[in-house]
Amino acid sequence: MKYFNLILLLTLAAFTVAGQEYPDNSLGNLKKQSRNANSFLLTTTNGNAQVTVMTPEIIRIRISKAAFAEDFSYSVVGKAQACKVQVTDSKVQMVITTDSLQLTITKAPVRFTLSNSKGEILNMDDPSFGTNWVGEEVTTYKKLFPDEKFIGLGEKTGNLNRRGEGYMNWNSDTPGYTVNQDPIYASFPFYIGIHGNVSYGIFMDNSHRSNFNFGASNDRFSSFSADAGAMDYYLINGNSISRIIENYSWLTGRMPMPPIWGLGFQQSRWSYFPESEVLNLAKSFRSKKMPLDVLYLDIHYMDAYKIFTWHPERFTQPKAMIDQLKGMGMHTAVIVDPGIKVEKGYAAYEDGLNKDIFLKYPDGSKYTAQVWPGWCNFPDFTMPAARKWWGDNFKSNVDNGLEGFWNDMNEVASWGGGKTSSIVRFNWEGKGASYRQGKNLYGMLMARSSYEGTKSLMNRRPLILTRAAFSGAQRYTAIWTGDNVASEEHMMLGCRLVNSLGITGMPFCGTDIGGFMTDDATASLFCRWLSIGSFSPFFRVHKHYDFKSSEPWSYGPFVEGYARNYITLRYKLLPYTYSAFYNAHATGLPINSSLVINNTFDEKCWYTAYQQQYMFGPSLLIAPVESTKELTKVYLPEGTWYDFFSGKKYDGKQEIMVECPIDKLPVFAKGGSFIPMQTAVQYSLQKASDTLYVHFYNGSEGSTYLYYEDDGVSLENESGKFMTRTFSFNGKKEIIIGKAEGSFSSKFSKICLVLHGFGEISKMTVNGKTESCKEQTIDILTALSDNDPLYTWARKYPETVKMLNIGNAGSEIKISW
Repeated sequence: MKYFNLILLLTLAAFTVAGQEYPDNSLGNLKKQSRNANSFLLTTTNGNAQVTVMTPEIIRIRISKAAFAEDFSYSVVGKAQACKVQVTDSKVQMVITTDSLQLTITKAPVRFTLSNSKGEILNMDDPSFGTNWVGEEVTTYKKLFPDEKFIGLGEKTGNLNRRGEGYMNWNSDTPGYTVNQDPIYASFPFYIGIHGNVSYGIFMDNSHRSNFNFGASNDRFSSFSADAGAMDYYLINGNSISRIIENYSWLTGRMPMPPIWGLGFQQSRWSYFPESEVLNLAKSFRSKKMPLDVLYLDIHYMDAYKIFTWHPERFTQPKAMIDQLKGMGMHTAVIVDPGIKVEKGYAAYEDGLNKDIFLKYPDGSKYTAQVWPGWCNFPDFTMPAARKWWGDNFKSNVDNGLEGFWNDMNEVASWGGGKTSSIVRFNWEGKGASYRQGKNLYGMLMARSSYEGTKSLMNRRPLILTRAAFSGAQRYTAIWTGDNVASEEHMMLGCRLVNSLGITGMPFCGTDIGGFMTDDATASLFCRWLSIGSFSPFFRVHKHYDFKSSEPWSYGPFVEGYARNYITLRYKLLPYTYSAFYNAHATGLPINSSLVINNTFDEKCWYTAYQQQYMFGPSLLIAPVESTKELTKVYLPEGTWYDFFSGKKYDGKQEIMVECPIDKLPVFAKGGSFIPMQTAVQYSLQKASDTLYVHFYNGSEGSTYLYYEDDGVSLENESGKFMTRTFSFNGKKEIIIGKAEGSFSSKFSKICLVLHGFGEISKMTVNGKTESCKEQTIDILTALSDNDPLYTWARKYPETVKMLNIGNAGSEIKISW
C-alpha cells in the first residue's frame, strides 16, 4: 500500500506542474477539514467534499462547488450506522478505516481511493481529474483497470458486461426500442465493477440526466456524470457481488412481499372490451384448464381515456364483472396514466385544480401536454398532498374490487416526443426543483402514490406495476420492460434486462411475453418465450391491438398444450418461487440471478454466448435459447447438475450440447439443492393437496435453503405472521429439515421428499427410524394425463425417482442414508 501511495503522489505532483497552463476544474487542494462523529467535511480550493461512513461496508462521498444544499433523497432510506472508524492523518493524506474497508484521501489535490481490509485497491479516482466540473455538469473520473468488467445500471440494453460502452439515464418513452437503444424507460444509476479478484459497487444519487462511461471511446478511465447538482455517490464493498447487492438494497430499500397471485400467470391486451368479452375470455381459460390469476384492462376501459372513470357502454357494471372474475379465482388490474384531462366538470380535474396539485410553469400556470385523453395536466408527485390525492382517488376502483394498478406513460410521456420544457417546476417536498431534476423520479413517485394509496384503501397487498422507475422504486412496485418487439433478439434481450434489473435491486420484473408490437409472434417464438417467462419473476402476456390475439391457445393446439405445461409448472413451483420472493424481500437479492453473481471469476460465465443464462431462485439454472434452434450449447458452472425434466446428470464447469425442441427449454437443477413443489392448481389461492413435495437433488456440495409461507394476501406478514423453515444438506449423507419458525401454520400437513440421483438406495433413516423409499416414475413437465380430453400430444420426459413420505410435524427432522 505504501508503494501505491508514493506512485500516486508522484503522479499528482507531475500533473500539478505540467498542468499549470490549464484551469483546474477538479476539487483542488485541501484547505481545511473537520469531523463530526463518522462524517468528515473537507473544504478545498475549488469546492467542498463530505465523507460519511454509512456502515463498515458503505462510504458516502458528497461533492459540491458551493455550500451543500439540504440533504434529501427519494432513493436512499438507509441511515448512517454507528460503527468503529479509525483515522490516520498526515500532511499528505488522510486514511479512514473500518473493519471492512479503507478510504485514502490525498490532500493535494483531493482524490479518493477505496481498498478492502487486505489493502487491495477496489476503486480509485483518476489521479489527474478526480471529480471535475464543466459548467454545471459534474463528473467523477475513475481509474480503468485493464481487466475491469462492469455490470448493472438496471434497464439497459446491450451486453451483460458494460465494458467499452456508455449509457445515459433519462427516462424516455421508446416504443419498439431496438436491442441497443439507450436510454429507454427506467434509470438505476448503480453499477458493480470487477477486476483482479475483487469487486465493488457505486451508486450515484443524483436524479438529473446522467451519463456512465465504462471505457467508451477511451482506455484511461470510467466515469459517471450529472448535468447539474451535487456529485453524491456511495462506494459499496462486500467481498462478493451478492453482498454488494445486499448493501445497495439496504441503502435504497427492498421490495415488500407481493400478493401471491401476482406470481401467477397474467393475461393482457390493448384492449379487452366490452365486459362480455372479458368474461368470455376468463371462462375460456377455465374451460381449457389454462391456469390464470390476473386479467388486465388497457386504456379502452375508461370513458374517453380519463383516469378514475369507466366507459359507460363498454363496462356498464364493472363491480359485477369483477365479482364474477373473483368467483373464478381471477384478479383484475387496470392501466392508470398520470395525465388528467383538462375538462370542465370532470371530477378528477376539478378536484385537482381545487387542491392545486398539478405541475406548473415558473409563472404559476399549469403545465399542459397532450396524451390519450387530449390536453392534460399532470399531478406533481413530489408534493405530499398530490401523492395523497392520487391515492385517495382509487377509492371507487377499490370499492369495485380492483386489486392491480398498472402505471404507464410515466416517463413523463406526451405527444410530440415528450419534449417537456426544463422550466417546468416540481414542488420537491416544498423545496422546489426543475423538470431536469424531477423527470427521472416521476415514474417511481407515481408508483409510490399508487402503492401507498391502494394499500391503505384495500388493507391488503395490491399489485403495482410501472414502466418508468428510478433507484428505490422496488419499495413500491414491480416493473416490466416496456413496449418490446416480437423477435428472437428481443426475447433474448429481455432475459438480459431482467437479469440486470435484479442486479440493481429490482427483483420483481419481467417482459411482455411474445413481444408487444411491430409484428405477430410466430407460434414457435411465442411458445419459447412463454417457457422462459414461466421462470421469471413477473409472468405476463401483453399484445398491441394492431396484431392478432396472443392468448395461449391462439397459436394452435400444440402450442396450447405446451403453454399449458409450462403455466401449470409455474403453479406447481409456487412454494419454491414464493420463497425466492421472500429471499428478495429479506435480502434484496434477485430472483433471476445472472450466473456471474455467484460465479464471478469463472470467465465462461461472462461469454456472450452464455450471458442470457441465469439462476431462477437458488436451485434452477435456465438457459434461454432462440425458438429457431433445436440444439444449443449450455455452460454449467462448477458443481453437479441434473436436467430438470429428464433427470440426466451432468458434471459442472463444462460446456455441453443439449437438445432444445420447442416444447423443452434447457433447465437444470443444482446438485445438493432443494425445490419445494405442490400439486397443480388453476390459480394461486386455490387449495393444492395437503402434501409439500420437496425435490432434493443429490450432490457433493452442501447447501441451506430457506422455505417461507404466509397467507399470501394480507398485511399480517408485516407484523410477523409467517413461517420459515430451513432445509439443509451437509454435502454427504444427511438432510435436516429444521423446526418450523413463526406464528403461521403451514397449509401443508405432509412432506414428501422426492429424491433425484439416489440410484439403488431403497431405505433411509428418519429421526433414527428406518423407512422405505418408494420408487416412482414422474413427469414434472406434463400438465394433463393422456386420457384428458384436452390433452394434446407432447413428448414425455419421464424420470425414475425415490419418494419418502415423512409427515410435516413442526419439529426438526433428520434424514440420513
